[in-house]
Amino acid sequence: MKTLKIPEATIIRLSVYSRYLTEIDRKGIITISSGDIAEGVGVSPAQVRKDLAYFGEFGIRGVGYNVKDLHKNILRIMGLSNEWSVCLVGLGNLGLALSTYKGFKERGFSIINIFDNDPQKTGMKINDIEVLPIETMEEVVAQNQIQIGAITVPASAAQEIADKLIKGGVQAILNFAPVVLNVPPTVELRNVDLSVNLEVLTFNLGGKMA
Repeated sequence: MKTLKIPEATIIRLSVYSRYLTEIDRKGIITISSGDIAEGVGVSPAQVRKDLAYFGEFGIRGVGYNVKDLHKNILRIMGLSNEWSVCLVGLGNLGLALSTYKGFKERGFSIINIFDNDPQKTGMKINDIEVLPIETMEEVVAQNQIQIGAITVPASAAQEIADKLIKGGVQAILNFAPVVLNVPPTVELRNVDLSVNLEVLTFNLGGKMA
């Protein structure tokens, strides 16, 4: 039986819907329509209904969606019903910013370990997490059963770090280094290149200015 492939854009929008529903739930709103969701996140009502339809029927025609139930279902779909263990490798400016960002914990991602190769940084604590030397990474990752590794090291070191994370047993890598990584098909890889995203913005701005 062929498995239905969900478009990546739909998955990204589900995350946006989830954040919006969190805000709506805090305001005490019980039910919401696809039109309300669409207006809140900047898409069309038809797009909201199409995205949700990939995963089943969640609303009642003429009534809308129960906010708590829909949010709970989206979290389940996104794999956010459980907590995910994360390690961060590289404590430069970006790494430090990520390590202190409280939003990860709120969304179910717990940074368990932080690694760096600078002796002046190892041993210090970030939010009560001790920064460990990179040479201990493979062993510690395996011991703590880390599921996700975030790489914020220079491009020249990123592949070596990815290899060590994989040997330690991580199942997914979030790569901020501006380099293409080679990973086995069993490991999920997501690249976040800030320069590329800026270039997409300038391309779109250029189209408007032409």
